[in-house]
Amino acid sequence: MNKILRTIGIIIVIALIVTVANGFYILEEGKQAVITQFGRPVGQPVIEAGLHFKTPYIQEATFFEKRILIWDGDPNQIPTNDKTFVYLDVTARWRIADALIFLQAVNNEIRAQTILDDILDGTVRDLVNKNDLVEIIRSSDFSPETMTNYQVEVEKLKYGRDEITAMIHGAASKITPKYGIELVDVMFKRVNYIDTVRRKVYDRMISERKRIAAEKRSMGEGQKAEIMGKVERELKVIISTANREAEEIKGKADAEAAKIYADAYNQDPEFYSFIKSLESYKDAVGQNTNLVISADSEFYKFLQKLK
Repeated sequence: MNKILRTIGIIIVIALIVTVANGFYILEEGKQAVITQFGRPVGQPVIEAGLHFKTPYIQEATFFEKRILIWDGDPNQIPTNDKTFVYLDVTARWRIADALIFLQAVNNEIRAQTILDDILDGTVRDLVNKNDLVEIIRSSDFSPETMTNYQVEVEKLKYGRDEITAMIHGAASKITPKYGIELVDVMFKRVNYIDTVRRKVYDRMISERKRIAAEKRSMGEGQKAEIMGKVERELKVIISTANREAEEIKGKADAEAAKIYADAYNQDPEFYSFIKSLESYKDAVGQNTNLVISADSEFYKFLQKLK
C-alpha cells in the first residue's frame, strides 16, 4: 500500500513539475510572442524579454522576430516610360510591427516574404513604368552644372533615383500595415542597362568624351594662340625699347665723337686737314688706280709742299 501511495505521489510531483514548466516560457531579447488558446490569440503581444507565464496545456506561445529583417527581390528587366528596359535589383528592410495582426494575416516569415514580393514588385514596376530611364539612373542629388552634355535631358528631370525609391517606400508602406508589417526602407541595390541599351550608352559616352576632348583641345589651342600673341607682343616691345635705347646711346656717342673731332679741329685746323687728306688718298687711290689731274690741284697740295 505504501509503495502504491509513493508511486502515486511521485507521479503527482512529476505532473506538477511538467505543468509548471509548461506554464512558463522565456522570451529572448529581439523576439516577441503571441499567446494563443486553442488556436485563437489571447491578449496583446508580449514584447518584453524575460520569464513569462501562460496557462499550461491550454495556451501556446508563438514567437516572432522583433528585429529588422531583409527582403531581397528577384532582379527584373522593367520597361520605363520612354520604352527602354532597365535591369533592377531591389532590396528592402522590414519588421513585424504588430505580432497579433501578423499572426492572423500572415502567420510566418516565409509567407511574409511572398506577400512583400507581390507588394514591392508591383509598386516598383508601376513607378518605373511611369518615369523615364534617366530618372531611374541618376541620383536625386544630381547637379546639372556637372553634366552639361545632357542639357536637353536635364530640362525633363523631375525626381531622380533616390526620390523614386522614397515614392516606392511610401506607396508600399500604405499596404503593409494590414499585415502587421512595417516597411523600414526600400533601396535599389543595382540599376543597370540591358545589353542592347548598354552598347548604345557606351557609344554615346565615347562620342561625348571625344566631343569634350575636342572642346578641350580647341580651348587649349586658343589659350596657346593667346599666350603666343602676348609673348610676341612683349618681344616686340622689348626689341623696340632696346633699339630705341641703342639709337639713343649711338646718338650720344656720335655727338661725343663729333665734339671731339670739332675740338681737335679747332686746336690745329691744318693738321686736321692733313689727316683727312691722307684718308682721302687711301680711299681714292688704289693699286690699279690712275688719276689725271692738274699739277696745281688742291687734292695733292700737301704732297706738293714736300717737294
